[in-house]
Amino acid sequence: MKNDKFELTSETKVEFGVTLHRIKALKSFGYVSKEELGGWVEKESNVSVSGNAWVSGNARVSGDARVFGKLKAGLFFGVKWLSATEIKQIEIEDGNYLVYKGEAEFGDDEEEVTEMTMEEVCKALEKPVKIKKSL
Repeated sequence: MKNDKFELTSETKVEFGVTLHRIKALKSFGYVSKEELGGWVEKESNVSVSGNAWVSGNARVSGDARVFGKLKAGLFFGVKWLSATEIKQIEIEDGNYLVYKGEAEFGDDEEEVTEMTMEEVCKALEKPVKIKKSL
């Protein structure tokens, strides 16, 4: 299928020994505007030339990885596994999946924040706290 959706620009960078090219939209589609710069791919086949798939921002797609369908890649790396290890997937949001192999732990990066009054803070510290008045 002819690619009239995006092009590889001359802007490149090398990561982990792989040359990545910034992509640029040749037409408007989905939420992407014509001439909008996208993320970074190793080769044209990393992104489907049909549908609304797009690599945006500083996202990187390489190796045998392929972005297709309605996926908007945020950070995506391609890896070619040579063993018969079971490939697993977990839905991350809105029908998008993270594909992995082996054991993995998933969770939020954000630390839990507890809101407390000054009285509760003093009680938690188990000692009196003298608050200085600032000017």
